[in-house]
Amino acid sequence: MQKFSGFVSGTAAIAVLSAVVMTGTVQFARAQDAGGKKWKDTAEYDLYMSANKNVSANKGAEALADLDNWKAKYAESDYKDDRAVLYIQAYAAAKQPAKAVDAAADIINRGVDTVFSDPKAGPPNAIRALFSTVFAITQVADPTPEELAIGDKAAHTLLDYNRKPDGVADAAWAEARTTQLQPPAKAALLFIAMLPGNKAFKDKNWAGCEAAYAKALGTYPQNSAISYQLGLCMRSQAAEKPEKRSQAAYEFQRAVVIDATLGGSANADTIKKYADGYYTNMHGSDEGLAALKELVKASPLPPADFKVKTATEIAEEEQAIFEKSNPQLALWMKIKGALADTNGEQYFAGQLKDSQVPQLRGTLVEAKPACRPKELIVAVPLPGNTPTPEITLKLEAALTGKPELNQEFHWEGVPSAFTKDPFMLTMDTAKDKLEGLKTTPCVAAPAGGKKTGGAPKKK
Repeated sequence: MQKFSGFVSGTAAIAVLSAVVMTGTVQFARAQDAGGKKWKDTAEYDLYMSANKNVSANKGAEALADLDNWKAKYAESDYKDDRAVLYIQAYAAAKQPAKAVDAAADIINRGVDTVFSDPKAGPPNAIRALFSTVFAITQVADPTPEELAIGDKAAHTLLDYNRKPDGVADAAWAEARTTQLQPPAKAALLFIAMLPGNKAFKDKNWAGCEAAYAKALGTYPQNSAISYQLGLCMRSQAAEKPEKRSQAAYEFQRAVVIDATLGGSANADTIKKYADGYYTNMHGSDEGLAALKELVKASPLPPADFKVKTATEIAEEEQAIFEKSNPQLALWMKIKGALADTNGEQYFAGQLKDSQVPQLRGTLVEAKPACRPKELIVAVPLPGNTPTPEITLKLEAALTGKPELNQEFHWEGVPSAFTKDPFMLTMDTAKDKLEGLKTTPCVAAPAGGKKTGGAPKKK
């Protein structure tokens, strides 16, 4: 699954706050009467500075100790909201993200610009609160609904935040918003949108993760990671719901077409190879794959009637067409297949022997004897194949003429014997069950065996 925390790592947070926020904060700290607020005494100010210094150094445990000491000694400080911001940062630095989000709840719900209305100190504190909360929510392993609501509100607020800190140039502020504040806000919102699907995926709740990721795609239709995860959820349901295989193929190709790196979290060649292989394994070839790659560009979800035919379905359709156009050959192929199988003798004895077989068609390869035969040796070749003897027709009465070899004809008969090696099925039939068999008159042998055409006898 895609990881989003890279946008808002602890190092990145310190860099942003140092460049945009920290200068304003230090100036505010020295101006003790800013906004009408005052330090109780120098000791309180020193505790603030120590906590602030440890937060800036990313020393979470030390900062928390300072803050707890400050809170214990000065619970009703004029700077308790500023202290709350430091608590958010300290918990985040101490790898206690859930506590960081919980600590942010009051400030976020009241509104950062309401809490920090001072034009100089307000924006730096507001940004620190928002940025640290946004970072923290992406680190919470199993956030509560309340924590998700706080994270979502913080991310939306940070995304739109446009109160420039005092002393920051317009161009620098515009760049900071675009490159440093908005990316982690967007990443957090995406994390929150994907979280229900991620949890359901982890629990192997395939229907649940499909529904959750499909909902997330409604908000982020161009996100390839969501499409890919949705495809995995669909694929995992295919055993019980075969139609999900087609839908999964669509989502995998959608992910490849949008961004095969899945937002930079995967190898593009690996994802493309998997997506294409999934399609070809299912379909039996890459026929139609190029068209699918174009189709997926139109929508994040497949059309309601979307269907990729499986190799089995294609084979069944081809078999149905073959059987319709070659019913007699198809019938024989089924009979021969069953006879040639491991249990061929049992099939013959239990199902085929002495049973009337519908009309078959074959090619005459031998007649025994050649003239007025009582046995016909027949082949039933596939188109383009050399005729091979497979069936012996035993006639109740001999034919009256000489049948032409290599001709096709039809017959009905009753199987009476079978040998597997060499393969031969014997069928009993009657002359009136033969259809289309051409014969020529047999040439009679000279009477008495006398030679004709010799010299006349002398009188």
